[in-house]
Amino acid sequence: MQWDLLFIMLAEAIEVLGVAVICGGILVAAFFFVRRTLREGATRQAYEALRADLGRGILLGLELLVAADIIFTITAPLSFRSVGLLGLVILIRTFLSFSLETEITGVVPWRRGAASDERSVR
Repeated sequence: MQWDLLFIMLAEAIEVLGVAVICGGILVAAFFFVRRTLREGATRQAYEALRADLGRGILLGLELLVAADIIFTITAPLSFRSVGLLGLVILIRTFLSFSLETEITGVVPWRRGAASDERSVR
């Protein structure tokens, strides 16, 4: 078996895992949302938790999809076009990850330390 074929199969498996993580994250988040809503009756807090749980599942899935794209790109014949497309895909997914992380935590990454310091003072 050639190494390139092995890496392509590995990248495809990671890609499938990434999609499965996103789908699983949706199901888990929905389950916890329903459970929180029925137990506590606080739909606002359950909704906020749902959004955070969905974001975490999507973030983990995106990380796996980026890893698969990197493996695909390094196993394919390198050209300016393939490297450029990889860069564009990573840029878009990084922006999505950044946006989701900020949405989940409510703080931009470079302000996280200051935000946790403010919370500990209170």
